[in-house]
Amino acid sequence: MTAAVPAAADTPRVAAAADGGEPVIRLEGLTKRFGSGSGSLLALDDVSFDVRPGEVVALLGLSGSGKSTLLSHLDGLQAPTAGDGTVLGTRLAGAGRAELRALRRRIGFVFQQFHLVGRLTVLENVCTGALGSLRGPRLGLPTYPKAVRERALDGLEQVGLAAHAFQRADTLSGGQQQRVAVARALMQEPALLLADEPVASLDPESSAQIMRLLSRVAKERELTVLCSLHQVDLALSWAHRVVGLRSGRVVMDVATRGIDRATVMRLYEAVEADATVSVDPAHADGTAVGEPVASTALGKGA
Repeated sequence: MTAAVPAAADTPRVAAAADGGEPVIRLEGLTKRFGSGSGSLLALDDVSFDVRPGEVVALLGLSGSGKSTLLSHLDGLQAPTAGDGTVLGTRLAGAGRAELRALRRRIGFVFQQFHLVGRLTVLENVCTGALGSLRGPRLGLPTYPKAVRERALDGLEQVGLAAHAFQRADTLSGGQQQRVAVARALMQEPALLLADEPVASLDPESSAQIMRLLSRVAKERELTVLCSLHQVDLALSWAHRVVGLRSGRVVMDVATRGIDRATVMRLYEAVEADATVSVDPAHADGTAVGEPVASTALGKGA
């Protein structure tokens, strides 16, 4: 059997999330269809899974598998066509605009593209993460309350960029800009952090640094993280669980502890083959999971 993929040498594999507590995310048959009739697109198809407090969960899947659509539903930016779910106790189906705005203030979001304002300083970019809790527009760094600026500096210290606080954001490397984006998201003091392929445009070393940062922040802040990725090695090294999507359906849900790279690659290949993957139901509890049994057409020969 192929040896398990080790985490980075200077950082141990993340510990499994503690059992107990109400799920931060609970999805029950979440379905999203764009358009109607024969030209409609089924983007999410009966998606059901839970994410417990403190879990770091990686979403795997090919482009177009529904990862970004799922994250936008969790952030209250889209409403499901059918099914339901709760995020931080807020129902996704039927919630009013005020409820969804309140929900988004409790969720940090890190994007593939950094969405920084290049001409502004690093510090001011981080301060913008607090705008949801402030009244009125802000015209320049001095217009932010002192407490916000101090908290932003603390956030930059946490991501290792305090020395760059007054540097223009567009002079930083890609990896540094993504660390600024993480600090900005943390300014909301979120209960849940969503990340949509945050390392897709970064080199391997910068990618590892960002995932190391996210896992460390999750542990220090007892923060729940759901992060979409393409890189199986990163998912193995930094997540408690891997959830795989194919054509909007969940075809894989497995704990990373005790699983080797070859197993996960077979799972990913099964996703590519449009197969449904059956695995040991012991997931998200830090226990070893048995070998997967791939079966096409929802269980050939069953």
